[in-house]
Amino acid sequence: MKSIAALHAAVTAAAALDGEPSDAELDAIERELPVILADIVLLDAQIMTIGRTPSELDHQRIRRARRRVLAARRDLANRTPATDSTVSGGAA
Repeated sequence: MKSIAALHAAVTAAAALDGEPSDAELDAIERELPVILADIVLLDAQIMTIGRTPSELDHQRIRRARRRVLAARRDLANRTPATDSTVSGGAA
């Protein structure tokens, strides 16, 4: 039988890292949250049309969601470090 005792230290060393995001990563997520939420709304609108013919209301909902995604991405791209007081250390 093969012993794993020699590998035990390597496994526990990797487990010592808690895997939690750093403050910089959390800040980046917070800055990108409007884009993430807009993507979720778009996916919801698209998922509702799976398996059926989309109605005119479905098309409007998807177009509105796409415009929201584009606006959120534009706002994120146009944000500069001078206008964003939460930038810390260049993690993005």
